[in-house]
Amino acid sequence: MIRVIACPDSFKGALNATAAAQAIASGVQRTRPDAETIPVPMADGGEGTLDAILNAERGNRRRVAAHGPLGDPVEAPVGLIRGASVAVVELACASGYALIPPELRDPLRTTTYGLGEVVRAAVESDVDEIILAVGGSATVDGGAGMMQALGLKLYDANGRLLADGIGGGQLRDIARFVWDNPPEGLERVRFTIACDVLNPACGANGAATVFGPQKGADAGGVQTLDAGLAHWADLLEQATGRRLRDEPGTGAAGGVALPLLAMCNAVLVPGVDLVSQMIDLSGRISDADLVLTGEGRLDAQSMMGKVVGAIGRMCCVAEVPCAAIVGAKGDGWEECLRVLDRVYTLDAPMEQTKVRIEQVAATAADELL
Repeated sequence: MIRVIACPDSFKGALNATAAAQAIASGVQRTRPDAETIPVPMADGGEGTLDAILNAERGNRRRVAAHGPLGDPVEAPVGLIRGASVAVVELACASGYALIPPELRDPLRTTTYGLGEVVRAAVESDVDEIILAVGGSATVDGGAGMMQALGLKLYDANGRLLADGIGGGQLRDIARFVWDNPPEGLERVRFTIACDVLNPACGANGAATVFGPQKGADAGGVQTLDAGLAHWADLLEQATGRRLRDEPGTGAAGGVALPLLAMCNAVLVPGVDLVSQMIDLSGRISDADLVLTGEGRLDAQSMMGKVVGAIGRMCCVAEVPCAAIVGAKGDGWEECLRVLDRVYTLDAPMEQTKVRIEQVAATAADELL
């Protein structure tokens, strides 16, 4: 029997990965009802990672009251897998870009304090490991707000305690820090930080320069944020004797991994690799006749730790045809043709995303099988 794997990422703002995978499967069935089409929703450490892991591990979820990136009340889910010994936390649910209207987005103000509240709740539930998916953030605060919720005290040069919920624009105000109230049991918890990009924290390819503008920062704001991240990294590196800022992935989510790497038992991993391993994606691909993946926008970043690029590489290794269905093409999308057999664009308004995915998937199956 012909086997097709439908493994897209989400189409941000239009369709989550589960719905996109089901739409691809429906489209394939239209033109090739003889094919076995298997929906496998994917994620790269950004939005949808929690759902992908819970689906793979058959986990449960609870909800935690927290504060959003501008201090508004939110309820964020925490996934529990492997007998509740591992918690899965998705940054986007507490400190995410999608939680703020476009006109209010400002990474000089936004904070990861709410993420820290969710992490504290997970630690206090007596888990051994926290998988932290960090994509989709509205923040460039270097994780300083998160650490305040975990008990870190931040002081300015005059010895004054900085208020909880620090934003990226205040990082240069930090003169020293004291961690006198960490959550009980934190020292026993391992952090696996699933990042969706491999950028360093600072500099020309860093969190502020590359991602600050899409989070609402103007040119001056980008300079302030980058200088603040460099200052915060200085303090953390001086305290630990470890060079952190250049490690691939520390630029994800506005540098949120920096203090966890400095002060906790933490490792950074590409989110797409983590999810792929959990669902045995390489094994599924090796048994397939065609793989259809996709995302909202295909561009140069798609080859840098994102779902489409990673799946394309797996298919090249397995010598299985692979095509991407995307909402739009951006700068550098041609790079992806090194690992993809074909790229299809939806060419439709966002509200028609599901219908068009079905139509394009039917066309792809007809042409490629």
